[in-house]
Amino acid sequence: MTRHQKRFGTTRAALALLTAISALAGATLVGAAPAGAVQRGTEIAPGVRYEEFDIAALKGPAHAHVLTVDLRDPRVRLDLLHPGAVAARATVSQQTTGQGAVAGVNGDFFNISEAQHPGVEATGASVGPAIARGRALKAAVPNGQRFGPALPPGTSTEDVFGVGVDRRARLDDLSLDGSIRTPEGRLPLRGLNQYALPVNSIGAFTSKWGGVSRVRATCGTDTDRAAPCSTDTYEVTVRRGRVVSTADTPGSGAIASDTTVLVGRETGAQQLRKLFAGERVKVRHRLVAAASRVPYRFALGGYPVLDDGRPLPGLDGSASAVRTAVGIGDRGRRVVLLALDGAPEYRTGLTIAEVASIMRELGLVDALSVDGGGSSTLVARDPGAATVSVRNHPSDGRERPVPNGIGVFSTR
Repeated sequence: MTRHQKRFGTTRAALALLTAISALAGATLVGAAPAGAVQRGTEIAPGVRYEEFDIAALKGPAHAHVLTVDLRDPRVRLDLLHPGAVAARATVSQQTTGQGAVAGVNGDFFNISEAQHPGVEATGASVGPAIARGRALKAAVPNGQRFGPALPPGTSTEDVFGVGVDRRARLDDLSLDGSIRTPEGRLPLRGLNQYALPVNSIGAFTSKWGGVSRVRATCGTDTDRAAPCSTDTYEVTVRRGRVVSTADTPGSGAIASDTTVLVGRETGAQQLRKLFAGERVKVRHRLVAAASRVPYRFALGGYPVLDDGRPLPGLDGSASAVRTAVGIGDRGRRVVLLALDGAPEYRTGLTIAEVASIMRELGLVDALSVDGGGSSTLVARDPGAATVSVRNHPSDGRERPVPNGIGVFSTR
């Protein structure tokens, strides 16, 4: 993969060649199909267009709903949609309307259920890193703790789509760099507002986490999400730089803005047990980009399917599903948000290999797959409307609450 040395490319193959490549992969654009479908696109806001079209796919027709965003237009920007806390969910419509966006799609895969750990509360938190308005909300869970389809070879839970302060979109990796300074020395910080911590580690939970129980963070292992919850845990609450309380098990409830809760498992728990009330503790954390030196305005997780104009090797070409994806073109200045329709006649959807092929056919050089199935949702305002409407048919028959999404904002 080249994403660790990301560069923006402008080379595109001819449309006929791309169509031929797509056909070989089992999917190709065939134009707008249902009566009333938008064929040339509708301007939602300056620099933002909506359109829909059919795709002839391996297992039957799919129908795509697409937003194209021109980041060269200073009146439009992208940012993270989220319900106000990492461990919380709301529909894409609610998040878009609540934050004043003109359009949006659902985002990252998330901790949707805890059937494997009876009695443990599902957090609803997303898998990968998240940045909103230039501030880090969370880091990535271990690969083995991920919800969603298997990761393609060479990818990880740290992969993100983001837009920098330079208004250019990129694919990148965001890893956590953190430490805990105690009277006895420095301890490594291996988690930030995550629903799952690495084995033998310590993670930090801030006011951005929300009030959901932190027990889930100590369940499973780095390679087995279904492994039992750890029996060796410890929690330390730090307020204004001093330890104020400790507990043998992770707790729940809102965390004040001046407070950080440290949760340890196994070796991490043993390290935290050495701390006592009144001791000084300083927690430091940041997300570090693997490729870009430009700070990110926003970012969210998923997994790459198209890198520098080439589909990733090993993409699955057999399992079809309703999908959502985001793609990048024109040296990071054009972003395409695509969500498939979940109506019964289209529900077979696309394979991941077909998603990569279609994004390439649309002239994009990089693309990321985000959550699909019942989560796939695209919303947009009609010109002159005060609220957004759902443009696709979610396959659950209604919008599914999700932890985050990509919001399109306009200042016209």
